[in-house]
Amino acid sequence: MTAPSSASQRILALDALRGVAVAGIVGMNVLAFALPAPAYYNPLAYGGVSPPDYWVWLASFVFIEDKFRTLFAMLFGAGCLILIERAGAAPWRAHYARMAVLFLIGVAHAILLASNDVLRAYALAGCALPLLAGLSARGLVSVAIGLLGVHLMLGIVVLGAPMAMYLAGHTGSDGMLWAQRQFGHDPPTILMLLEQGREGLAERVARRSLGIPAQMTALVAALPLNLSAMALGMGLWRGGMLKGEWRTFRLQRVAGLAALVALPGLLLMAGWLVREGFAAPLVGPVALVLSAPFDMALALAYAALAMAFLTRDTGLTARLAAAGRLSLTNYLLTSVILAGVFAHWGLGLFGEVSRWQAFAIGAVPVAAMLAWSPWWVERVGQGPFERLWRAGARMLS
Repeated sequence: MTAPSSASQRILALDALRGVAVAGIVGMNVLAFALPAPAYYNPLAYGGVSPPDYWVWLASFVFIEDKFRTLFAMLFGAGCLILIERAGAAPWRAHYARMAVLFLIGVAHAILLASNDVLRAYALAGCALPLLAGLSARGLVSVAIGLLGVHLMLGIVVLGAPMAMYLAGHTGSDGMLWAQRQFGHDPPTILMLLEQGREGLAERVARRSLGIPAQMTALVAALPLNLSAMALGMGLWRGGMLKGEWRTFRLQRVAGLAALVALPGLLLMAGWLVREGFAAPLVGPVALVLSAPFDMALALAYAALAMAFLTRDTGLTARLAAAGRLSLTNYLLTSVILAGVFAHWGLGLFGEVSRWQAFAIGAVPVAAMLAWSPWWVERVGQGPFERLWRAGARMLS
């Protein structure tokens, strides 16, 4: 997600990678729109689990959950560095103006449509990017690894106590009950979330507006991980990978090594959760903390594969590249479509579909994005929300 550059400066594979990232985000967001929050990570939290639901959870856990959010953050960091490099000697005012406008767009998005909006988190983490912009590619990658370590340590501090109690056989503590409400099947919590999912637009706006201060805690907690991914994206740009300067063999080797690290770890954690019956004290730490290094490794593999193979301006690659050029608009557009399907003021399907049905519905906004983006780019160029972002930042700076 960046303010667009001129057509002559565009890198097709990088634009297509942005399109892949936006499409992958839909695979995550559709579950947040369709099911109560604990079911986002735990397939046993709400409803029954048929074989298709189980396989959809497994595929999502291994290949989608947080991989595409991480990839999106990597590309955001690279995009910010591109603009900083092109802005001349003093780019900071324009950069902070862009972050301020993006944060406001994210607040509106979270209140009206998607409570799991990522724009606010990216804008907050983006405020630190000028401090990293002078580092070399190796320095940026080192920062990314260090921040990932910070995320792991802080996550274990916050979520490790219920997991330790569970592994020690202790039950009934406040920490265990909290984990059950957040990541398990707690009937009163599920009932409350179902009622919230069926509220009217005015009620939702009022409730989410009042909840903004509380949401800031979660946004701040996500800063190390988001900043880690952004620093990695900056390092990959500065190192030439996202510029399209690496040979195909080198990109394939990076993708293979990253996948070789990520996939066994993710499959082992998935097996652990299945064996333990998706115990809530384990679901949270695994999904939000322990899987993070593997999520980032697989996001790196996706980036390398895209830069290796999405290089020809034909067919699907061209559509993905057009979608990537409108990444902010498409991210918001997919939320509008999903809200129209699941919200009470739309078709009202929240809580009425299974996991596999929700995932299948996610193909609708992806298809819409791939259909309209080439037409818009050819005739208009910059997307409407990209224009809004640029105009708002220009006014502030």
